[in-house]
Amino acid sequence: MFTTLEVNAEGAIGSLWLNRPECLNALSTTVLQELAEAARWFDQRQEVRVVVVGGRGRAFSAGADLDGFPALEDAGVREAADAGRIMADALEGMRAVSIARLHGWCVGGGLVLAAACDLRIAASSARFSIPEIDLGIPLAWGGIPRLVREIGPALTRELVITCREFDAAEAKTCGFLNRVVAEDELDAEVETLASQVAAKPQLPVAATKAHVAAVTSQMVGTQRSWSDADGLITGLLDPECAASREAYIKARGR
Repeated sequence: MFTTLEVNAEGAIGSLWLNRPECLNALSTTVLQELAEAARWFDQRQEVRVVVVGGRGRAFSAGADLDGFPALEDAGVREAADAGRIMADALEGMRAVSIARLHGWCVGGGLVLAAACDLRIAASSARFSIPEIDLGIPLAWGGIPRLVREIGPALTRELVITCREFDAAEAKTCGFLNRVVAEDELDAEVETLASQVAAKPQLPVAATKAHVAAVTSQMVGTQRSWSDADGLITGLLDPECAASREAYIKARGR
């Protein structure tokens, strides 16, 4: 069913792995569409109470795969630009509690994917960045309201505008992460948390997830993010943004 993901359900705990380790799990349009479909797949399995979301290889995700983005003159470019928002909404709205297992790099769109999960555990060696502005595009996919929700408006402005890297300790301090553990303890910690959540009575857990979502949606709702795709396309067309993107890519030897 899936070509870019590993999706499994074993009893009450499911797993969803980004499976493009050769490109650090870059999020192509196909990956985004399959992530949304995987969320719907889990929703059809009433026995699944927790879904662990991770990445194969050396990183959780290097972010959006701009190399796989369709040409701007293609008829499907608006749909492709909106695929990340649809993915994040589907994952966040999934009935089961989602736990992001973060290691290596968690960049840009990968960070939005993590923000769409209910809980987040990272290895102490994990690194984070939001380089979209250096790439000449706004942070899309509902990333801004989700970051404001998790870490507040002031730090969201700083991290998104400066594009600076930050580590797991800072991500934990600012409230983005629930737990930080040594890399060799990551799987055990994720398994422990998943088992704890799965053992709780399902109805009040679901009610708590829905209640938190209802409260935060009134604070920093993602409904306006339908227009993120237009901002993304505009950034790809803008000459100054194109020059910034070219400089960013050149500086990293691509």
